Amino acid sequence: MPHMLRLLEAWTPEQVARMERNIFVAQHRLHRLELFDDVYLINLLDRHPRRDLGINTMGADPERRSDWQEGRAGNLDAEQLLEAARTGLIWLNIRRVMDHHPEYAELVRALYDDLERTCPGLQTYHHSANLLISSPGAMVYYHLDCPANMLWHVRGRKRVWAYPLESGLVSDETIEGVLCGQRSEELDFRAAWDELAVVHDLEPGEMITWPQHTPHRVVNTEGLNVSLSTEHMTPRAARRNNVYLANRHFRELLGGEWRRTQLEGWRPAAKELALRVCRRVPGLRPAPPQGYRYPITFEVDLEADNCVRPLEESHRREPALA
Repeated sequence: MPHMLRLLEAWTPEQVARMERNIFVAQHRLHRLELFDDVYLINLLDRHPRRDLGINTMGADPERRSDWQEGRAGNLDAEQLLEAARTGLIWLNIRRVMDHHPEYAELVRALYDDLERTCPGLQTYHHSANLLISSPGAMVYYHLDCPANMLWHVRGRKRVWAYPLESGLVSDETIEGVLCGQRSEELDFRAAWDELAVVHDLEPGEMITWPQHTPHRVVNTEGLNVSLSTEHMTPRAARRNNVYLANRHFRELLGGEWRRTQLEGWRPAAKELALRVCRRVPGLRPAPPQGYRYPITFEVDLEADNCVRPLEESHRREPALA
């Protein structure tokens, strides 16, 4: 394994148990590993399939999510891509890192092993991870994620705004729409909502997480930023998603209200089972999710402003399917 140290810093079972209920910050030791040094990152980018590399740029106004753009690397090599992230306004999303890089897959498995050892009874599965490399000043717009996710920060500094679900900014219908793929994870945002947010300046060696479906946004505040974003499911997280999806599906199929989102008791269990049955029956199964894909509108260019060279309309195209 590429490391010999324990990955969690002074975690307790009580801390881990809070992760599903609170916006939560804790310490880790990933920033001490060579896996996140420039040499390793360049090697990773060099080996990573370009079809699973997201390249994005964005504007400066958090209310204008339409400024988020998809790009391509062109003929740049791994070292040049890292330099573009260091000096431009570029967000590199190295997707499915566990599928392509055994050393990082081993690291993520070790993280979850440590979590489950620390909190007996915690059961996680469907682990996945993306490695994020991004420029000073880059940001991710207000959005929500469907699995449970954790952001393990390694290099640079970033500010995170998380908007508690009890603030009522996200409706059940919005969560249903994201889950079934009828709307994007990126949501409309108003700056006035920041008054409701929990704000944290994330330092290397810190992890932040929040209850499933909590909307959040991120702005890099200093230096080249490197973070590992992990996602997982638990039996409770899977039930929560299935309850929302069942409500949506059975309203469309049968009419009626179908609005309850409680997770305890026989009713949500029956609702989840009925949805699983419908998925196996032609004519009753829900339509498969159809995610939005951004057109490619720029190419990374070290000589261009922010390392972003817009493509002419005739050269723009949809990204290739993985």
